[in-house]
Amino acid sequence: MSKSLTKLWLRGLRRLVASHVEAVHAPKPRTKPKAKPTPTRAKTVKSKLQSGAAAKASSPRTGTRPAARESRVRPRASAWARGKWARSYHSAPPTSAGRLVNHLSYALYLPPNESAERMPLVVMLHGCKQNADEFAQGTRINLLADKYGFAVLYPEQSKHEHAHRCWHWYDDSGGGGGGEAASVISLIDAIVAEHDLDEERVYVAGMSAGAGLAALLAIRHPQMFAAVGLHSGVVFGEAHSAIGAMDVMRRGSRTDPVALIDAAVDVREYPGMPAIIVHGELDSVVTAANAEQLTRQFLRLNGFIDAEGNRRAGEVREEKLADGVISDYVKNGRRVVKTSIVRGLGHAWAGGDDTVAFHSSKGPDSAAVMWEFFKHQRRSGEAASKARVA
Repeated sequence: MSKSLTKLWLRGLRRLVASHVEAVHAPKPRTKPKAKPTPTRAKTVKSKLQSGAAAKASSPRTGTRPAARESRVRPRASAWARGKWARSYHSAPPTSAGRLVNHLSYALYLPPNESAERMPLVVMLHGCKQNADEFAQGTRINLLADKYGFAVLYPEQSKHEHAHRCWHWYDDSGGGGGGEAASVISLIDAIVAEHDLDEERVYVAGMSAGAGLAALLAIRHPQMFAAVGLHSGVVFGEAHSAIGAMDVMRRGSRTDPVALIDAAVDVREYPGMPAIIVHGELDSVVTAANAEQLTRQFLRLNGFIDAEGNRRAGEVREEKLADGVISDYVKNGRRVVKTSIVRGLGHAWAGGDDTVAFHSSKGPDSAAVMWEFFKHQRRSGEAASKARVA
């Protein structure tokens, strides 16, 4: 081999060895991802539908409530709002012989008070199988208290008095509903005095058994309250025992409801009691016939009808809405009774938090509707002061 050819061969060998060394020490290149196949039109449409459904599930549609529900376990902002929530008990006078102590548990909500005026008070009476915390959460009335500046008091029935925390609304005796009503009156007096609330603007509202006790309070202690709200309530005066109460709840009263009121109070001396009545159209626990009968009773108490049920004064304004029927009974330019029958609603608080038992998102916000009715009502200062002396 010639000298020139030898040089060329060695040069090529060096290059070959050098290329092998670089290949060993060089980092491995990343594998290029395979291109995805182009989707067909059917797959593209399906993908868009699925992504659209996911978007609807993650964000609520305009004009509807969000599908996701909040926790039942811990208190929520909608229940406790921005004010002060306190639990305590009140030592009321004994209501029956042999009873030395009469402790009534309660919860009190006081909103941030930015006004120099004394605040109104709304007394909220829960139904069976409920307590103060659940009733506050389910009705969400504390949010309204923040917005409009009123206090909310929640008397609470003891399990020692009733295993299901039911009020004895049908028993007017001192050892039953009459005694419970007296304890609530004593509690209201104490709370109004302690927090300097407006005694001319005290309102009472209740759900189911709580509505029964609210009616008893309004009828027996009219000077104390400026108005009453009855949700899923029972006609007054027909039942006098637990068995009788169940019967009236299922079918209403067999007796003329106006006659029942006339037998219970002297209507001529009664100062009147504005009332708002809300009931579910499909209530299977307390039939909606009770709402119609309660309406007639409070029309009688407000001088709207006579003992025979004939209209004495005023006018009736009825409005049919998508979620039910509202009837306003106006006397001398003032609404004295308002009745709302909520379409499709069972035995539950309308427009409430449906993660809490006996509350439903169906229908109008009952707490807001009641406050709208309450805020126009005021008991005269003379009557309110008499109530505190009595």
